[in-house]
Amino acid sequence: MDFLPVSEQLTRLTRGVDTILPEGDLEGLLGEGRPLRVKLGVDPTAPDVTLGWAVVLRLLRRFQELGHVAVLILGDFTAQVGDPSGKSETRRRLSGDEVDSYVGGVMGTIRELLLPDNLEVRPNSEWLAKMDMHDVLDLMSKFTVSRIMDRDDFSKRWDAGDPISLIEFMYPLLQAYDSVAVEADIEIGGTDQLFNLLVGRDLQSRSGQRPQVVMTMPLLVGTDGARKMSQSLGNYVSVTDEPSEMFGKTMSIPDGAMRQWMVLAAERSEAEADDAMHGIEVGRLHPGDAKRALAREIVALYWGAGAAEEAEAAFDRVFREHGAPDEVDDLALPSDDPVWLPGLIASGGLAASNSEARRLLDQGAVKLDGEKLTDLEVPRSRLVGALLQVGKRRFARLIG
Repeated sequence: MDFLPVSEQLTRLTRGVDTILPEGDLEGLLGEGRPLRVKLGVDPTAPDVTLGWAVVLRLLRRFQELGHVAVLILGDFTAQVGDPSGKSETRRRLSGDEVDSYVGGVMGTIRELLLPDNLEVRPNSEWLAKMDMHDVLDLMSKFTVSRIMDRDDFSKRWDAGDPISLIEFMYPLLQAYDSVAVEADIEIGGTDQLFNLLVGRDLQSRSGQRPQVVMTMPLLVGTDGARKMSQSLGNYVSVTDEPSEMFGKTMSIPDGAMRQWMVLAAERSEAEADDAMHGIEVGRLHPGDAKRALAREIVALYWGAGAAEEAEAAFDRVFREHGAPDEVDDLALPSDDPVWLPGLIASGGLAASNSEARRLLDQGAVKLDGEKLTDLEVPRSRLVGALLQVGKRRFARLIG
């Protein structure tokens, strides 16, 4: 096939990228005029695909759109080992059944984000599960403890006297072996994966392969604007969130997070993002209007322009006109009388747990037909047919 000029490919592929190593090698690979094998490893350790996770998936798709081969490594084996990247303590190991459950939950979404053509999906159990002790010892012999201790999070834990298990030392080696197994030309990942990706270069070189080019993307901050987007922290937006939910969550981010979201979540160019932020700084653009445009762009990426317009209109009905969305899910009341509200709210998916529901009640964030509720128990007759609102965006019509 005919490839775009290298300069045009670089423009598309380097948008938002934090690091490319070695410098200049990506341009050289693209100049070879062949489909490159671009590796991305994903460990299914959570049930959702977030906007943060989608940052690297969308970069992988850009490679596909330019005619290169996306090699998606499904870390069904390494997920059971546990990636220590950015961790201050040993993480809990997942069972095979847990990993399989997460795989089933996210793979359909991941495939929708990528193109069906030029795609290889390779579970790393394909080669890692077949290794015997001889293979493991041979792999370990290729690295020294001092090389592994170059990793910042390991060295910090060592200096603090915190325990590091030997299995954590193995994780970078296993991920590196994936690059050898699929003969990757390029590996992409988040900035927290830089060490692992560089270990992949080392192992390829020692295995007689040409070392891969490494590309990392910044980690998208969550809706709190402070910490990286994480399902465990609850500060995330799922790519499968309904358009109105996705729009509302985006509108809730702090102004200081907007530039990064423009580039990483909405895929604007750096220049476009800088222009928007400059407009806010000089008063040419209101921050609220800038955030609305950002929310529309993100929703449109995953649901289409029509859904983005409807989501904005729904947002206005709730927040400007203090009304309820046009479509509200029904929530069946239990037979108990009175009804214990924390349990009702949690069981209806309007809060993550009973304790969170109680906190929301205490904070006055729960309303019944527009009136604040603070009681933990309410007569059932008062609830039948009423509109329950939890927080700013969660509604349910209570049915008997």
